[in-house]
Amino acid sequence: MTDEPLLDRVLQPYKWHCRYLRSVEVTDQDGRSVARCEFAIPESCYIDDTGHLNSVEVNICYNQMMYYLVAKSVKEGWGSGFESWTLDDFWKHQLPDILIARFTSNFRRPVNPRAFSGEMEFRSVTRRAPAGGSPFLHADTAFRYWDADSGRCDGEATLAFVNVP
Repeated sequence: MTDEPLLDRVLQPYKWHCRYLRSVEVTDQDGRSVARCEFAIPESCYIDDTGHLNSVEVNICYNQMMYYLVAKSVKEGWGSGFESWTLDDFWKHQLPDILIARFTSNFRRPVNPRAFSGEMEFRSVTRRAPAGGSPFLHADTAFRYWDADSGRCDGEATLAFVNVP
């Protein structure tokens, strides 16, 4: 069930017409947090209608899904690498310190942007401390999107959480 106040706060940095995430159900499966989401993109925020989900929108949806998943994991104290965080830590780090280091997406069949589902999971979250550098969290994630007409897209992203508490 969607934590509506949390979703509203997670989406606060986004312009109203770029808030695509509608609902989220998060589960903690064997120490791995998984989000299952519903999205709707009534109108693209940057281009004329392409008739399908495109790579920019995939990335925006991923960000919204990921931010909610991290915030919910922090709030619930789930073991996903963020056990020592508070929600105040998350709000402080949400925009400046959560970096997408690598992002790949594969479009299998066109996805209807007006109504589609998505899912993402943290495959691993590890603390790294490079020689001479500041420690950070390294996270490997996977995601996928689908619609009612067999549209499909999937991918992987590597995240770096810098300036971590």
